[in-house]
Amino acid sequence: MADKRDYYEILGVARTATHAEISEAYRKAAIKNHPDKNPGDEEAVKRFKEAAEAFEILNDAEKRSRYDKFGHAGVGGQGGGRHFSDIEDIFEAFGDFFGGGAFGEMFGNRGGSRRRPRKGDDLRVDVTIDLLEAARGCKKTIRFERSRKCDDCGGSGARPGSTPQQCTYCGGRGQVVQQAGILRVQTTCPACRGAGSIVKDPCKGCKGQGYVAEQVVREVAIPGGVDTGMRIRVPGEGQPSPSGGPPGDCYCFLTVREHPLFQREGAHLICRVPINYTQACLGAEIEVPTLDGRREVKIPAGTQPGDILTLRGCGMPDPHGGRRVGDLHVQLDLEVPKSLTAKQEKLLRDLAEVEHTNVSPHRKNFLERLRDYVMPRDEIRREEAEQEKAS
Repeated sequence: MADKRDYYEILGVARTATHAEISEAYRKAAIKNHPDKNPGDEEAVKRFKEAAEAFEILNDAEKRSRYDKFGHAGVGGQGGGRHFSDIEDIFEAFGDFFGGGAFGEMFGNRGGSRRRPRKGDDLRVDVTIDLLEAARGCKKTIRFERSRKCDDCGGSGARPGSTPQQCTYCGGRGQVVQQAGILRVQTTCPACRGAGSIVKDPCKGCKGQGYVAEQVVREVAIPGGVDTGMRIRVPGEGQPSPSGGPPGDCYCFLTVREHPLFQREGAHLICRVPINYTQACLGAEIEVPTLDGRREVKIPAGTQPGDILTLRGCGMPDPHGGRRVGDLHVQLDLEVPKSLTAKQEKLLRDLAEVEHTNVSPHRKNFLERLRDYVMPRDEIRREEAEQEKAS
């Protein structure tokens, strides 16, 4: 999108930057623009969120590859990476990157003693569509499996009538703090895995997990112009949060099938159309396929093999606006017939004589060769002259 900055520019790294260079650049940008270090500075908050979004894409090899190929459109959403609605989302996503709570300790103990409910995990669904669906947009029914709270225990994981017990390792906080010199690192409690409690008497319905699997069916609207590798976000359809937070999202990863007539290059389409020798020499009007049906195009006289005719606005639309931004390139290929009628061969040989072009001699069939063998040459010439005069 036009209003989004380049992710490499945001972090101040080259497009060839290594993973370590990207991580170090993000660390510096986050420390420099942290809200606790810049109180009341909304521009710093904006830069802090921009850096987190850029890092979320460039730190992931698959997302970075799609971004390098398609730009912001390749990583879904509104043309970019994950949207962080507030600062706490960033700490939730990248807390481990900064050494657990150490980053929070540096700037006012954000996320330290106050444990924020964690968002549920995201889900992935693979969706395959054809080129026409990708061009026009469509609706697809998706089916996937996710967890829901167990009806027997209400999600606690404990047998009905009992309750989970407070974790003695972390005192119910779900996190523990380790100190090495002046550095304090806050990490998830290894005993309760951040839950703050431990189930002693598990529920039989869910085996102590608190959740059971369910099948989900949803209809997803896919905008026109999407391409392979892009994704559609379905908010709130991911896994439920184990700590009472918001559910995760479901992401539909798209694959567009190859089309028998059109080859796609970004927003543009290429169609190879065969023409014959006379059409190339004399010019013609032919029908070519487009996404909207057949269309007549004029071939100029003297067209060369491989020449391209461009039909503006007949390619793929912009997935964020719906307007056709791509073109259809019609590549003209000269088609040489594998066999000729007698009349076609004679006309071409006459043309070869006019052009003084050296061509392969006429290939005689068995009966012609037999006639040459038994008839005198003068008689053969007289017969050929009569046949030519008659034609």
